[in-house]
Amino acid sequence: MQEHGDDFDVWCAESGDVGGWRSDEEWLSVARFVRHAANKLLAEDLPLCLPGEPRQCGRPARQHVLAWGAVLKAAAQQVIEDASPSPAHSSYAGQTLYHRSLAELRAHSTTARTPAPGGG
Repeated sequence: MQEHGDDFDVWCAESGDVGGWRSDEEWLSVARFVRHAANKLLAEDLPLCLPGEPRQCGRPARQHVLAWGAVLKAAAQQVIEDASPSPAHSSYAGQTLYHRSLAELRAHSTTARTPAPGGG
């Protein structure tokens, strides 16, 4: 897997630092978690190319999170399709359940990043 989303700027103009609430070190940790999860589902491992690793590619950890997150999402969809007894089950899990879970994660993520009243 050599794809790192290098064509990102071609299809998506810079739109601000939406994920700026994470430090570079936190993005590196997230990238490692995402790679680990993807490696559990893939036939071949993603490369050890994060900053500080033996085959570092020079791309930031945050770009790895995006690229490998897409790989993980595809691998998860493949697991759903392999486990589904019918296309209808696959569609339900891959769409309806996915969107419910995503909505819950977004709600939790927004709440977790919002400071408490009177807090810092």
